[in-house]
Amino acid sequence: MESTGNIDKMTTLSQVMTRLAQRGIHREFRMNEDREMKFENSEKIYTPSELTIIKTYRFEGPSSPDDNAVLYVVKDNEGNHGMIIDSYGAESNYPKEFDNFLREIPILESDEFDFE
Repeated sequence: MESTGNIDKMTTLSQVMTRLAQRGIHREFRMNEDREMKFENSEKIYTPSELTIIKTYRFEGPSSPDDNAVLYVVKDNEGNHGMIIDSYGAESNYPKEFDNFLREIPILESDEFDFE
């Protein structure tokens, strides 16, 4: 999976999440224990081809390389916007199937979510 690793003026995950919530994006796409990707408060199970990554934000912890996270703004084929949050480094909050799923999601980076 390629990413531009966009870095905007906001430097924390919480700052970006607050700005996204102001734009109506507050729900997450999450992989459950059955390895199914679902939209928060929905029963729909997604395949990677039904999603598009439209923005990527990377965060690195100041004190530890294990304290890293990435937030993806994602749109589904029906126009719903949400986010996927993943910690990475020594500890990931998802199983290895998540990484494979994520690599298959098409990326179409948009400046729509560039925050200044």
